[in-house]
Amino acid sequence: MAQVLIVDDDEQFNAMLVAMAQSLGHETTAVVNIKDLRKLAAEGNFDVILLDVRLPDGNGLDLIPELRHWPGEPEVIIITGEGEPDGAELAIKSGVWDYIEKVDSIQTIAQNLSRAVRYREERKALPPRVSLRRESIVGNSPQIEACLDLVAHAANSDASALISGESGTGKELFAKAIHQNSRRAEFPFVVVDCAALPESLVEGILFGHTRGAFTGAERAREGLVKLADRGTLFLDEIGELPYSAQKSFLRVLQERVFRPLGSDKEIQSDFRVVAATNRNLDHMVGQNRFRGDLLFRLQAMTINLPPLRERQPDIQELARHHLARLSAHYGTGIKGLSPEFIEALALYSWPGNVRELISALEWSLAAAGPEPTLFRKHLPTRIRIELVRSSLTGSGAEAPPALEEAPAGPLPTWREYKDQGLAQIERQYIQALLDQTTGDIEMACKISEISRARIYQLMKKHRIDRES
Repeated sequence: MAQVLIVDDDEQFNAMLVAMAQSLGHETTAVVNIKDLRKLAAEGNFDVILLDVRLPDGNGLDLIPELRHWPGEPEVIIITGEGEPDGAELAIKSGVWDYIEKVDSIQTIAQNLSRAVRYREERKALPPRVSLRRESIVGNSPQIEACLDLVAHAANSDASALISGESGTGKELFAKAIHQNSRRAEFPFVVVDCAALPESLVEGILFGHTRGAFTGAERAREGLVKLADRGTLFLDEIGELPYSAQKSFLRVLQERVFRPLGSDKEIQSDFRVVAATNRNLDHMVGQNRFRGDLLFRLQAMTINLPPLRERQPDIQELARHHLARLSAHYGTGIKGLSPEFIEALALYSWPGNVRELISALEWSLAAAGPEPTLFRKHLPTRIRIELVRSSLTGSGAEAPPALEEAPAGPLPTWREYKDQGLAQIERQYIQALLDQTTGDIEMACKISEISRARIYQLMKKHRIDRES
């Protein structure tokens, strides 16, 4: 018997789900909104939650990042009346059990519930998982915790793993974490920078060569593939591997044998491959710039790292961690962080991700010199400019209605007239944007191409409530 929580504002459908869950022998609780869901989830210890998407006080998908912090980490089955491919993709990537449309039969929902309960029971019976080594991976946001779960799964296998993410998100750190937690941890972790491989030398660098194999080969040299024997071969920026070399490497990946340049003998190497990319490899396959068969081999397991702007809870912890490390390196002593400095870090969008954050902190330490506390003024100029630009609010006064035609009385100044119109356009657009995305700020950023910080500032300026 499991503890099941049902969340759906359709009373008839809600009652049907309750009856179905009870018929399977489960203790069942039902609510109709997010407010009651949060209250019960914090107090109870549910095994499975059947969650609707469209609820009176918000979008059920927005709750998914919170789930890891709820007691028992319940399995979640999304049940929606309006199935959307993007919503389904987001849900599955966030770790839900399944994404089901209400038009599916009650038997289908019952089967998914039973399977989720069985999975919970089997997982509870397993011995406690050994603590994961996560050197230099800082943060405990739901997004990072989900990635670390995938690291644990990848470390228990020899299957190839593909780590994707924007530049600066820490792909090599996660590759090392897979290696350090695997049975290969005592053997080499060999890094191949695919972007730095000259096309004419790729095979020699990867597979090695014999003496005299080419002009200048005065002695034999082992390739990186052989150096990774019994360890891990990390292919950084695999999307930059020359197309001509991809076929050769595919065979090596399949057979674990290769022939050094100039040799007539094949050599074996028992290596595990972890690759990383900031490119869309599926798109490159469609353009014939990356081999599809190689991609299928590489992505046996995949980890998609979130950009820093999507893991806001981690920014302060990252800042303190790296400031302590940098302070020790430069011998400056630990500096205090002013509230305005922390606020600035949270408001900036960090297009360069953690790598840019570290660079900005290093600059701030240098700019502060002997001063004991970091303030916003110590940040790099380009970041301060971006923060100021995104905070500009026109006239600063509450915007009156835009003028549809020139008034009969005295005309306002051109600036006043323009600011009035711009303010109303801003309000209308932001309100429509939030209505269209049901308050999903991440989706609003993608649609509008406006930074998260700017959206929040416009909401504050025009007194727009996200929940409404």
